[in-house]
Amino acid sequence: MKKILVYVFATVLSCSAMAQDKMAKMDSKHMKMDKCVMMDGGKMMCMKDGKTMPMTSTMTMNNGTKVMADGTVKMKNGKTMMLKDGQSVMMSGKVDKMPMKEHMEKM
Repeated sequence: MKKILVYVFATVLSCSAMAQDKMAKMDSKHMKMDKCVMMDGGKMMCMKDGKTMPMTSTMTMNNGTKVMADGTVKMKNGKTMMLKDGQSVMMSGKVDKMPMKEHMEKM
């Protein structure tokens, strides 16, 4: 009986440790979203220092990519694209889905 209790206790501890590790990875992913621009509800938004505000002017990212206030993205190589709702452009110039929005939907 003692062996079973020890086994159950060890299993519970390992499961809680894995859950904490997963949350830490999710939090670090969201910390990277500190400076970016995103299309949210058809409007371009700028996130800076954890605050989201409407984007009013063109922003140039670290790699030379330019993001216009209407959602047009012009890459350094000349390629142009339009952001879709839920997409973001990081300061590095990488276009990606908004991980923060995915996290909020799961809550």
